[in-house]
Amino acid sequence: MPGRDVGAAEAATWLAHPGQPLRGELAIPGDKSISHRAIMLSALADGTSRIEGFLEGEDTRATAAIFSAMGVEIEAPAPGVRIVHGVGIDGLRTPAGVLDCGNAGTAMRLLAGLLAGQSFDTTLVGDESLSRRPMGRVIDPLASMGAHIDSDEGRAPLRIHGGQALRGIDYAPPVASAQVKSAVLLAGLYADGETVVREPHPTRDYTERMLQSFGYPVDISEGRVALHGGGRLRATDVVVPADFSSAAFFIVAASLVPDSELHLRNVGMDPRRTGLLQVLRLMGADITVGAAEAATSDIIIRHAPLHGIEVPVECVPDMIDEFPALCVAAACAQGDTVIRGASELRVKESDRIAAMASGLRTLGVAVEEAPDGLVIHGGTRLGGGTIESHSDHRIAMAFAVAAQMASGEVRIRDVANVATSFPGFDEVARVAGLGLEVASAGPTGGGPTGGTRPER
Repeated sequence: MPGRDVGAAEAATWLAHPGQPLRGELAIPGDKSISHRAIMLSALADGTSRIEGFLEGEDTRATAAIFSAMGVEIEAPAPGVRIVHGVGIDGLRTPAGVLDCGNAGTAMRLLAGLLAGQSFDTTLVGDESLSRRPMGRVIDPLASMGAHIDSDEGRAPLRIHGGQALRGIDYAPPVASAQVKSAVLLAGLYADGETVVREPHPTRDYTERMLQSFGYPVDISEGRVALHGGGRLRATDVVVPADFSSAAFFIVAASLVPDSELHLRNVGMDPRRTGLLQVLRLMGADITVGAAEAATSDIIIRHAPLHGIEVPVECVPDMIDEFPALCVAAACAQGDTVIRGASELRVKESDRIAAMASGLRTLGVAVEEAPDGLVIHGGTRLGGGTIESHSDHRIAMAFAVAAQMASGEVRIRDVANVATSFPGFDEVARVAGLGLEVASAGPTGGGPTGGTRPER
């Protein structure tokens, strides 16, 4: 995987325990979803684009490396900055080898659509985790557009045959998914006629909004996104806000730890992304957000007692990546929290429903697992134990937060993939007040080694 440390990092383990109240201001890394798309659209644009706030994570670096391999010049004059010299909608070149998406499901699914319209063949590969995730959900609609994609029974590697004549389709995904919508729309840039995606429920709208910001005509209405192929993109500058999904762990931590008051700056506030705020407020959280309907906002979180609720199903699509953090909040709240309508979590970096249920039970929380969610019986003091993160960055970070409310040490195994979305999380967490150490985890588990600075 591009930029990824190997060896000892593969077995990295955290030792987490109660720390201090979370206070002061905290800088959260750039939004991963926007960083991926900023590279992709800048590469296809006519002219040079500057990206500020780019997430220096392994996933987003993998996307940049893929476009470099297809002839796009990308400069990195400073951390968090990329200058992309676009080659135009039809200017990508045949790569010399396979294109490695690492752990980035967003990259693989969106690139499947984008590459389906190229004149050359490509192969997308990923790490072990990504190679287990289903890709049929994008392969099927792309095939109906005329794409020819070979796979391993609907999983990576994806062998995409170029030179296909794509045609626009009117598509209603069976499951609401921003990644599927985005793959179809990106293929639609190269298709003959109109491409329409009709959503059963609203999902993140970054792709269609960013296409508009790059000057591409996109018709956006309630439940419907449409564009015609054959247009051009114009270079533009992109400022990437702080990632709400990364902020979510500190929002929950500050809500739970007594005497906390934490300020987060310039957090992305796309309404299709911030369902966790609504749900936490229903649970009793004390969260203040800046200007209403602003693209970014400061968030102030103060400790408040939480209580269990039945999570409104309509909020679930707007907080799908925040589910692990919500589960920790629910475990520490008084009473029961019921989560339904989240079957999409079965096919993320891990089966997040099963992973959270198992981990919470390890810490002494009573949990009932359902096909599309959980019932979490909160109110019992969490205990210590060893948690398997299943190489899932959000599972690992969620249990680092849970440990702040535990009576014993929580050992979180296999945390190297946290660098895919939040490089340096352990350092930022310690600055905020969390009790968290990096341990070397060889065959015997090792002991604390102190913080190791991940590559930025």
